[in-house]
Amino acid sequence: MKIALIHGFLKEYGGAERVLEALHEIWPKAPVFTAFVDFRGLGPHAERIRKWDIRESWVARLWLTKKLHSPLRFLAPLIWESFNLDKYEVVISSSGWYICRGVVTRPETVHICYLHHPPRHLYGYQTSLDWQKYLPVRVYGHLVNHYLRMYDYLASQRVDFFIANSNETQKRIAKFYRRESVVIYPPVKTQNSKLKTQNYNAKLKTKDYFLCVSRLARAKNINLAIKACHELRLPLKIVGKGREEKNLKSQISNLKSQNIELLGEVPDDQLREIYAGAKALIFPAQDEEFGIVPVEAMAHGVPVIAYRSGGVKETVIEGKTGVFFDELTVESLIKEIKKLSNLEIKKEDCIRQAKKFSKERFKREIKNFVNQKLKQQRKFSHTKMPCDRMIKAYG
Repeated sequence: MKIALIHGFLKEYGGAERVLEALHEIWPKAPVFTAFVDFRGLGPHAERIRKWDIRESWVARLWLTKKLHSPLRFLAPLIWESFNLDKYEVVISSSGWYICRGVVTRPETVHICYLHHPPRHLYGYQTSLDWQKYLPVRVYGHLVNHYLRMYDYLASQRVDFFIANSNETQKRIAKFYRRESVVIYPPVKTQNSKLKTQNYNAKLKTKDYFLCVSRLARAKNINLAIKACHELRLPLKIVGKGREEKNLKSQISNLKSQNIELLGEVPDDQLREIYAGAKALIFPAQDEEFGIVPVEAMAHGVPVIAYRSGGVKETVIEGKTGVFFDELTVESLIKEIKKLSNLEIKKEDCIRQAKKFSKERFKREIKNFVNQKLKQQRKFSHTKMPCDRMIKAYG
């Protein structure tokens, strides 16, 4: 089976990249087609990816276009339609806001899209930047977004089969694309391992600190966790990097808080130890389609305090593996932090819930789905008409 993997771009390491890595583990010889790669941005994860057969687009050769890929997102159609995928039997696109599901394939090629989320900026969901803050950007954004909404719908019709990463995403696929999908939850590392560097081992066993693990973006609402823990005088550790890092550092400095730490991005071994030493994870993200971090926390026996929104409602069991707060306010979060301290949440229940989202389960379900659809496609390939190429190319 000749298979190709498609991914938006490799610039930072998050949930979508974990999915891509699991797909690559299933098909290690499959080339990865992507807009561009920034190994520096991938941090400690870069070495695992460096040996892959990665095929970058023409954007990788143009520094300015690569650097400004977000404001120049209207170039996305030109990027994905520039790849020649004619020799592949199966194409799997790991797709998000950069719309890499827009690649053009032969009618007999099976195109499966694993959708992390439709582009948030096109459908009114909160984004990492407040792009409507300034009038010129707002005007530019509305013009570009109108064009991209049409392209996003066209790209969705090129896909043969959709896989959604949660029931929340499945609803959005039906709403925006009028397409059916199946849900296969993304892979989460549910196996604990011993820390190689012993520095953290001695420091983080007390279970007296709260934890945030996240890309530091506006929609993640990490500022709420900082304010709540400062008000309650509780220690908080924040793991991650992103555009909001400077603002969060400034907030911590202005509060003159001695119990809140920004740790930046850390290697997986250290992150596992940080998880294991936490009293609870605070997850205030809004409209998160799935949310791998709460499952990772539960895999270490750590309960979750989450904003009741998006896919986290499918992973955290209220009162058993965590609690939810209903308003994006400091007061609502504080109420649930206090509530959690009065609940008897068992470590075993958290770990048992997390195992439902293991990497082994993900690989098994993905392989079965791909084999089933390829067999189905081969069986009915003789019924394909020449016009199917135009349908796939132009919707």
